[in-house]
Amino acid sequence: MSLPEGESRNSTWSYMALALPAILAGLAIVGLWQLLVMAFKVDSFILPAPSAIAAALSLKWQEILSASVVTVEAVVLGLVLGSVTGLITALLVNRFRSVAVPLVTAAVVLNCAPIVALAPIFNAWFGVTNIMSKAAVAAVMVFFPMFVNVSRGLTAVAPIQLEFMDTVAASARQVLLMVRLPNSLPYIFTALRLGATLAVIGVIVTEYFGGPRNALGIYIAYQAALPRLAEAWAGIVAACILGLVLYGLVSLVERFVMPWHKAMHAESE
Repeated sequence: MSLPEGESRNSTWSYMALALPAILAGLAIVGLWQLLVMAFKVDSFILPAPSAIAAALSLKWQEILSASVVTVEAVVLGLVLGSVTGLITALLVNRFRSVAVPLVTAAVVLNCAPIVALAPIFNAWFGVTNIMSKAAVAAVMVFFPMFVNVSRGLTAVAPIQLEFMDTVAASARQVLLMVRLPNSLPYIFTALRLGATLAVIGVIVTEYFGGPRNALGIYIAYQAALPRLAEAWAGIVAACILGLVLYGLVSLVERFVMPWHKAMHAESE
C-alpha cells in the first residue's frame, strides 16, 4: 500500500519538524559545552572541548572509519541473530503454551546478565578476535526487546479480526500469517530500532575486553589509555554516529514497508 504524493510529502515534513528540536538541542548542548570548557579553562585530560574532538575526528577519520567498519560487521550480525532468535522464541511461546513458562524464564534470566560478565565468557568460547564473540553479546542485548515486542504484537489483535478468521474456518497457521504477524510489524520495527543502538553498545563494550586491533572499541580504549582524550572522544562520537545511522536505516525501511502505519501515526499526533 502506497501513499498519495501529497500525503507522503506531508509525512516527510512532519518527520523534519519532529527532528528539528532535537537537532537544535544538540547544537545548543555542544555550544554550551565549548563555552564552559573555554570559560573555566577545563583541562583536556578531564574534558576535551568539542573543537578539539572535531579536530581529532578530522585528523584520524580514516583510522576511525576503518575501525567502524570492523565494528559494524559484528553489530549487524548480532542484530540479525538477536532479532531472529527473539522472533522465533516469541512465535513458539504464542503457539505452544506448554513451553511458555520455561522460555519466558530463560529470556528474563538472559536479559539480567550483565555485559561485563558475558563479554569475557564469549571471548573465551569463540576467541578474542572472532567476530562471533562480539556478535553474541550484541545478540543477547537485542533478543529480549525483540521477544517482548513481538510477543505483545502477536497478542494485541482486535477480537473482531480473530472472530472473522473463525467464521471462515481459518487454521492457526493462516491466523498467524494473515493476522498476527502483520499486526506485529510495528512492534518488530520498534524492537529493531531499540536493538540497533543496543547492539552498538554491546559490541563496543565487548571490544574493551579484547578484539581485533583495528576495532572501534579497541581504538577508544587505546587512545584513552595513552591518554589522548580528544582522540578517544572522537571514537565515541563515531560510535554514536554509527548507532544513529543504524537507527535511521531501520526507520527508513519501516517507512517503506509500512507507509500506512506512519501516516496514521502522524495523523494521530
